[in-house]
Amino acid sequence: MSEELEMACFQIISSVGTARSSYIEAIHKAKEGDFEGAKACIEAGQKEFLTGHEAHFGLIQKESEGEAVGGYLLLIHAEDQLMSAESFKIIAQEMIENYKRIAELEKKLERN
Repeated sequence: MSEELEMACFQIISSVGTARSSYIEAIHKAKEGDFEGAKACIEAGQKEFLTGHEAHFGLIQKESEGEAVGGYLLLIHAEDQLMSAESFKIIAQEMIENYKRIAELEKKLERN
């Protein structure tokens, strides 16, 4: 495995791992009723995710230009982490919306 490919894989893994952690933190903040904090975590996660996505896209671009990138275990792991982070983002956004609805319903119940 070339050093360039290895570094790209580690960039993907590191960036999307941080993004996934931010998405999980967003869920926790939403559960506590901190919806602004949850939004900030989603935004921070998205920035990290894009860094990993750009590294991944660079590898795909090289392969499409005829440069053999290879199908190494580390690259497969990096792609798995990329998809996992994207899934967590979707789940986090859905859960935040659900927690918002719960908070609104609780406020209505308290007023009645």
